[in-house]
Amino acid sequence: MRFELSEEQIMIQQAARDFAQQELKPGVIERDEHQKFPAEQVKKLGELGFLGMMVDPKYNGSGLDAISYVLVMEELSKIDASASVVVSVNNSLVCYGLEQYGTEAQKEKYLKPLASGEKIGAFCLSEPEAGSDATSQRTTAEDKGDYYLLNGTKNWITNGSTASTYLVIAQTHPELRHKGINAFIVEKGAEGFTIGPKENKLGIRGSDTHSLMFNDVKVPKENRIGEDGFGFKFAMKTLEGGRIGIAAQALGIAQGAFELATQYAKERKSFGKPIVEHQAIAFKLADMATQIEAARLLVYKAAWLKDQGLPYTQAGSMAKLFASKVAMDVTIEAVQVHGGYGFVKEFHVERLMRDAKITQIYEGTSEIQKMVISREVIR
Repeated sequence: MRFELSEEQIMIQQAARDFAQQELKPGVIERDEHQKFPAEQVKKLGELGFLGMMVDPKYNGSGLDAISYVLVMEELSKIDASASVVVSVNNSLVCYGLEQYGTEAQKEKYLKPLASGEKIGAFCLSEPEAGSDATSQRTTAEDKGDYYLLNGTKNWITNGSTASTYLVIAQTHPELRHKGINAFIVEKGAEGFTIGPKENKLGIRGSDTHSLMFNDVKVPKENRIGEDGFGFKFAMKTLEGGRIGIAAQALGIAQGAFELATQYAKERKSFGKPIVEHQAIAFKLADMATQIEAARLLVYKAAWLKDQGLPYTQAGSMAKLFASKVAMDVTIEAVQVHGGYGFVKEFHVERLMRDAKITQIYEGTSEIQKMVISREVIR
């Protein structure tokens, strides 16, 4: 087993770390407070090649591996999970899905501007009654010959109003249940496509989260991804990779909180000495460091398996399940180490704690990950 990173991976990690410190950290508290989307920062992420990291260079991607991707996700998420989730969705869900399963025409028209960061995408699966149960799609796509007629509502869509390209999952053949679902590329501005108000969220408040409504939206036949009925499989295969990205986000949130807690514990004094010298605090830091390292190994292993072309379903779900729990546990402890200051926004840890919670919910709840893992284990 080899645990060292390559020179290229270390350079990419450092570039992401520098960007997070120099570009994301200034104003991150204000963006959280005012639910402000980091538009300028996302534009720069695109210029750095971070929005199409694993896409083949012939489609304007960076052609990097999954390990490099999770390194970037980790570094960005230490500082601003609202920015890193844009990187996750654009890379893992939108670009990956189009590159793996799209036609050449779709890749030329849609993947290239997405991979270069000229445009950003959104992945539209969740509905008011179809969250964890993704088979219960109420959004319909009626086959009208040379086009589909799309009707329905999608919930909790990241990049909801800022995206230009939307991958929408909808039911075409209800009698076939999940085998009758299709995936479509829908462009912003299509007639009948409207965007609801921005959600007022607990965490990742800078992220652009909306409901989307489709009322008799015409989608050309050439905008269907894959064969008729491929949509559910498309969504599940895409989410498998997405889980690795969110696991890396959770890892970064935990690492960021740990670093802040360690720094504070060295500076804060009580009873005549820095609180890090009190066993109660030192042992908290020891537990946090151990949990984070275990999560990191799970995340890196899942990414490595993906890079090797080996099955990574179980590894990805394990990484997301564990890393998201670690993010929640570590951020809570980081607030505790800070004491009263941990409850104050300027010390950052309360925001990291709020951001951590979503990693246990989106792209498959922790309960869904346990279902996936148990199926793999039994098999």
